[in-house]
Amino acid sequence: MDKVYTLGIDIGSTSSKCAIISDGVNIESTHIIYKGAGTDGMDIVVKEALEDLNMEPSDIKAIISTGYGRKSFEAADKTMSELSCHAKGASFIFGPIKTIIDIGGQDAKVIRLDDNGQMQNFVMNDKCAAGTGRFLEVMSNVLHVSLDDFGKYDEEAEDKAPISSTCAVFAESEVISQLARGQDVRSIIKGIHQSVATRVAGQAKRIGVTPKVAMTGGVSRNMGIVRALERELDVDIAVSDNSQLAGAFGAAIFAYEYYLKSMKGD
Repeated sequence: MDKVYTLGIDIGSTSSKCAIISDGVNIESTHIIYKGAGTDGMDIVVKEALEDLNMEPSDIKAIISTGYGRKSFEAADKTMSELSCHAKGASFIFGPIKTIIDIGGQDAKVIRLDDNGQMQNFVMNDKCAAGTGRFLEVMSNVLHVSLDDFGKYDEEAEDKAPISSTCAVFAESEVISQLARGQDVRSIIKGIHQSVATRVAGQAKRIGVTPKVAMTGGVSRNMGIVRALERELDVDIAVSDNSQLAGAFGAAIFAYEYYLKSMKGD
């Protein structure tokens, strides 16, 4: 029997992620483009994923879009919330989990799952840049250090500079002042990570943190943040090379389920 290919696309504020799977379980192609909602990133990422497999759009049986820019992708058969897609995708990546911490470009979410992997509760910060990927980008620009190097600098730090401000604007001024006083950049970065972890952990504690805990979103690539959150929450946090694709995987799996229902006439 021919494979059934479905596609999930997660259009975030700063990046577009695409996953093509077959028969609801097999990863066939994934792509990430660091161009988000309001750009051509969503078209590029789908084109590249299809080219990987030498496929045409007509070979895809169903498409579901999710994320900040989900409603802008007109080729989707359906849109779904990023909360549901991250829950589904994280369970696909990590197996049975109870808590998901997702830090994206413009928001931070903590999702609690029940024993069946269904979303039970969540809390989200999308009103303030502190505790998000945008906050880290601002700090990267101030320090003139690539975000890709933040995890390494954190690991090399002998101590952490205190970042007391919970507001991104004030924290930026605080970091600039520390630089002017000659504070070690590695210590500042470790302090920045601690500041983000403290804020996100506060969210997590509001709904309760139950192991197994996994992290999704682009910030999961920053092991300095992961370590800081582990210290703050006193739990091990699972991460994967596919963590950033959780939303896209979830959308692709939901697309497969959507296709099966459509074939049954539901």
